[in-house]
Amino acid sequence: MVSTKTLIAAAVLSAFVATGCAVSNTMSEEELGLRKVDLYSEKEVVADPTSYSKVAAGESKVYQRAFENAPPMISHDVEGMLPITKANNSCLGCHAPEIAATVKATSVPASHMYDLRTMKQLKTVSPARYNCSQCHAPQSNNAPLVENTFQPEFRSADGAAKTNLLDVLNDGVR
Repeated sequence: MVSTKTLIAAAVLSAFVATGCAVSNTMSEEELGLRKVDLYSEKEVVADPTSYSKVAAGESKVYQRAFENAPPMISHDVEGMLPITKANNSCLGCHAPEIAATVKATSVPASHMYDLRTMKQLKTVSPARYNCSQCHAPQSNNAPLVENTFQPEFRSADGAAKTNLLDVLNDGVR
């Protein structure tokens, strides 16, 4: 049998070891956030102003998707195009399938013209997908706050530029 004194000594020793390990892994306040200042100076910290592209649609650089079937970033100026409502969607003026080829814009994909509730193809953009800025965001010219080492893997050669979401919707991750 183990004596009570041995159990108490083991518990005290374990507490000291646990406390010592926890203290050695502490971080300073400057290391906690992306701003690199102590928490008490945070009121005086001002973020860099966000700078968006002012290049007109059709003249801008198209960004590669971040991962397979990721919503593409908006590569052009969106001044005057937002907010998007059911009655006013400036995006469809160029990106509607029947117009996109004519103006050399990326067409709304088939997944946006498909009703996932009824599993039916629609003739127009689904009412669940009309708010483009819900998923698509303008690309800012700001430097990243942290290094990104993520490397996407696309299942198809054109996966960085084109979606196949409707085709692989139920496939899951491979």
